[in-house]
Amino acid sequence: MTDDLDPKRRLELAVEGANVRASGRSKDACPYPLESRERVAWMEGFDGEPVDQGPDLPIDQS
Repeated sequence: MTDDLDPKRRLELAVEGANVRASGRSKDACPYPLESRERVAWMEGFDGEPVDQGPDLPIDQS
């Protein structure tokens, strides 16, 4: 969903979201509209991972 954002802008939004989290504020601080590309990129920064990335699977020890 964020693929059509300029990569520089996407990074700026992710850094903004990460900084908000680091300051102790909640996700409610996101200033971007629901379902917007900007909100998705901001949330990726806040959460520290891409929205479309699945969970890491355990390494097979066999």
